[in-house]
Amino acid sequence: MLKVLLKKLRENARIPTRGSSAAAGYDLYACLDEPVVIEPQTTVKIGTGITAAIPDGYFAACFARSGLASRQGLRPANCVGVVDSDYRGEYIVALYNDSNVPRTVQDGDRIAQLVIMPYLQVEFEEADELPDTQRGAGGFGSTGK
Repeated sequence: MLKVLLKKLRENARIPTRGSSAAAGYDLYACLDEPVVIEPQTTVKIGTGITAAIPDGYFAACFARSGLASRQGLRPANCVGVVDSDYRGEYIVALYNDSNVPRTVQDGDRIAQLVIMPYLQVEFEEADELPDTQRGAGGFGSTGK
């Protein structure tokens, strides 16, 4: 099992948890001194009170929690946040309110889910031509019906 060092930056911070033993994502919790209201169609940055040392060769991806998005219309503003392994600041989720009513986030609310993922390091090499494929340059719906 991959070990990730985690540090609480505030006393009321909560360590991420999984909903089940097969869950890929770990719930991130709001770490707030007081409730925060997110007005419709606006974004508010919500601190988690934690930071982590993601091992080299991995990154942390911050995704929406499906229940929060579908029931309350709250999701990460950037859809998927990427936390690089060399980042040591507080994990902050920019929550966007897609709904038409104000939403309140309380201390300890689950606000997003974190998935630790490997990535490939690549070297880009400029080329004058690329190999042909059957698809070619067809995009946006070109392979479906």
